[in-house]
Formats: sequence, structure tokens, C-alpha cells
Amino acid sequence: MAEITVLGEPNEQILTPEALEFVAGLHAEFGARRNELLDARQRRRGTELDFLAETRAIRAADWKVAAAPADLLDRRVEMTGPTDRKMAINALNSGARVWLADLEDASTPHWRNVIDGQVNLYDAIRRTITFTSEAGKEYKLADDRRLATIVMRPRGWHLDERHLLVDDVPVAGAFVDFGLYFFHNAAELLARGSGPYFYLPKLESHLEARLWNDIFVRAQEQLGVPQGSIRATVLIETIPAAFEMDEILYELRDHASGLNAGRWDYLFSVIKYFRDSGPDYVLPDRNAVTMTAPFLRAYTQLLVRTCHRRGAFAMGGMAAFIPNRKDPEVNESAFAKVRADKQREAGDGFDGSWVAHPDLVPICRDVFDGVLGDQPNRLDRALDDLTITARDLVDVRSTPGEPTEAGLRNNVHVGLLYLASWLRGNGAVAIDNLMEDAATAEIARSQIWQWVHNEVKLDSGEQVTAELVDRIVDEEVALLGDGFEQAKRIFCDVALADTYADFLTLPAYDAVLEDECAS
Repeated sequence: MAEITVLGEPNEQILTPEALEFVAGLHAEFGARRNELLDARQRRRGTELDFLAETRAIRAADWKVAAAPADLLDRRVEMTGPTDRKMAINALNSGARVWLADLEDASTPHWRNVIDGQVNLYDAIRRTITFTSEAGKEYKLADDRRLATIVMRPRGWHLDERHLLVDDVPVAGAFVDFGLYFFHNAAELLARGSGPYFYLPKLESHLEARLWNDIFVRAQEQLGVPQGSIRATVLIETIPAAFEMDEILYELRDHASGLNAGRWDYLFSVIKYFRDSGPDYVLPDRNAVTMTAPFLRAYTQLLVRTCHRRGAFAMGGMAAFIPNRKDPEVNESAFAKVRADKQREAGDGFDGSWVAHPDLVPICRDVFDGVLGDQPNRLDRALDDLTITARDLVDVRSTPGEPTEAGLRNNVHVGLLYLASWLRGNGAVAIDNLMEDAATAEIARSQIWQWVHNEVKLDSGEQVTAELVDRIVDEEVALLGDGFEQAKRIFCDVALADTYADFLTLPAYDAVLEDECAS
């Protein structure tokens, strides 16, 4: 019998003995494989990327994923956001077809957020969720329209949940998020005509997809849930995964629903993978890198082609622009930019796309209504005449633009503001009318690391050095005021250390735990 230790605050609704035993069972059976796959990531880093020779037969064969359940047939608009109570109600009421209930990049893994997110999802599924703001405004679920289908995103494989131990070993955050949600809600969702649906983040290989599939099979078996009830959409948001799209869908074929072009994490992954590969892999300012860049265009076109060939949905990503109801000019600009982004995706054959704010749902819906009409999706739209090569996927040097001093300062500005917010427990932050999450902060600090280590010169003629970055950080902190010392320390560590940190959220999580212990 495993010893299960909860170091965080208990919760009788979610952390029942039976639910904890279920999570501990996932850890016992699959934890070692998860660790081996994380080690495999490190061994692969820096090697030349190409389509796998050993899986050529899978790519050549004629097969399709399982047919989608009824409430996932139409995904033309998906609302994304964290699982706080107000957000859950607004997202479900928003008119979007799907709500991506995010326990990953849009949520800081404070224990309070982890458990409150599970409570809010539990109540949302049972239609009992309500919320009253400090000003007395009441929020409740609409009863006059279709509510969004819930698709939950657990944490990536790399994050431990250090508030939950099995035999003194931290359990993977993914096991905690998936296990608690599935244990409490799978049967209830099926009884209500839906199902346990998931977005899987940050996979780097089909072997990682195979692990998820084995977890799905075992979880359904243990709880008496019919096999194939789970549906998973995989975010293709790492450069290694872009070379294994077919294989990832194949491994999950009885549970797969689609692939998503997770653009911000993908850009972060490209910088991370090629961070010390020389000047050909140095990108211009992050805000200058658009989805029309040749390497990003190849990635999205290959994703649509792969999905539709396999009967899976191709989902577009999130434009960072968000509206501001107090500023009509900002609103108009955000609406125009989001519309253009969704028009590009619709033109490329995507079945739907993401938005990060309820006010953007009508824009995305209008664009996809224009190409879908009464059809729920575009699975019949093949791109079989399209050829994407390995060279196309890594053609970073063709990206227009250059590194600039303004871009460097923006990276520092966003990195500091985001980290400070993340440490306080908020993982999705509006900064300068853009929605920033962990992925965009990762781009900011990774780009600085790459520029320093590749001796990049800015448009001003000045070389990016640690000394220059330190000076700009100090200037930015002076402008921002008090309360940024911890964010400054973490940011400088991950942006300027000799050894590159794979994820900024790991040292940031250490800081959260230190603060909890101190209090």
C-alpha cells in the first residue's frame, strides 16, 4: 500500500481517499516511463530534425482516428482561459463551442489554484456553479443557450506537483490534473451526453503520446468507463512534435480528436531547440514574428494536411490581441487584427480556432461561419497536393525582421510583469493590450538568452550582452516600482545564466514553494 501525503491544504470534495488512490496508481504504473521520456528529451536536444525513418510505414498507410462524439463535431470557436470561478461561467456562456479549461500555462500551480480549479470544474459539469463578485454582481450559467463543451488541459510532463507525494516522491502534475478530473467527472460527463475531453500540452514525441494513450486505457478500465470515451486534442507546440504529427495521432487513434497549432509555445520551442545553433536560427523581435513567416506557415499547413488526411480536427491558435472595453481605439485595433488572423486560418483550412476573450467569440464565429456555413467542420477538405519538407519546417533564417533595442526592452518588460503576476497566482495576464501567458514569457526570456549567446547586434548597433540586459532590467524595475525583486531575480537567472533552463516555471515554482514555507 503506497503512502500518500498531501502537503497542501486538504479538500474533502476533491481529495477523497479513493481519488488519491487513483492518482497514486497512475504514478506507480506510469511514473517511471514519464521520467524516461523526459530523459529522452534531453538526449534528443540539438540533434538534426527530420521525419522518422522507422515510422515511415505509419505515415504512408491509410488509417483514420476514431469518429468524433457529437459535442466535438463543431469546434469553430474555442474559448481559452484559466479555471477560476468567474472565468468558468463566462467561458461556458460565451457562445464558443468549446471552453479550453486551462490548468496549464494560464494557471499558476499554486495549490489553491490546482484544487480550486478542480472544484470549479466539478461544479460547472453539474451546472451548480455560481459566483458573486466583491461588488455584488452575480454570475450563473445561462439556461437559454448551448453551453460550451469542456475540454480540460492538464499540466505538461515536465512539472511535478510537490504538494502531493507518493512514498515521499512528488507526483507528476499531469497525473494529478488528469486523475482528479477523470475520477470525479468522467461518469457524470457521459451521463450528460458529453465525455472526458482533454488538450495535451508540450508533447515532444509519439512515444509521449503513447504514454498518454496507455494512461487513458488504464483509467477507463479501472473506473468502468467504456473504452474510447476519452477524446484528446494534442497541441503541436514543440518543434520535435511537428515532425511526428502522423505518429502522434496514430498512437492516440482510438482517443484522438485533433491537433492544435499552439503557436506561442511552438515559437518558444524553436528558440529553445536551436538556441546555440548559430546565427541562422536567430529570430527577430518576438512581436515581429507573425504566422506568415515561412517556417510557421509550413508548420500550420502540414498540421491541416495531416489532420484532414486522418479524420482529425485542425485547430488554430490564439492571437494575442485582446479588447479593452474602456478604449474604443484599442478595441477596434484588436478586433481588426484578430479578424485578419482568423481569416488566414480559415483560408488555410482549419476547422476552428481559439480566442482569449468573450468579446472575440463573435468575430471568430463570423469568420468560420463564412467558410463552414451549415457544415460542422472541414474534414472533407484535403491538402494532398501539399508537400512540406524538413527544411521548410526549420527555415528560420527566412523570417523577415531584425532584433531591435525596442524588442529587447519589450522582452524585459513583459518578462518581469508576467513573472510578478505568476508568482502572485495569476497565469494569464493582459499586458499592453496583449494576452501573455507562460509561453509568451518563455519566448521573451529565451530570446534574450539566445541573443546574448550568439552575440547579436541590435538595430542600434549595440551588441546584446549580459551587462546590457542587466542595465535594461534595472531601468525597467525602476519604472515599475516596488514589488519586482523576486521576479527580477528569477528572470535574470533564466535569461542570463550560462546554462539554459528548460522552463522558467520550474525556478518560479521553487519560489512559490519557498514563499509558502516562509508563511
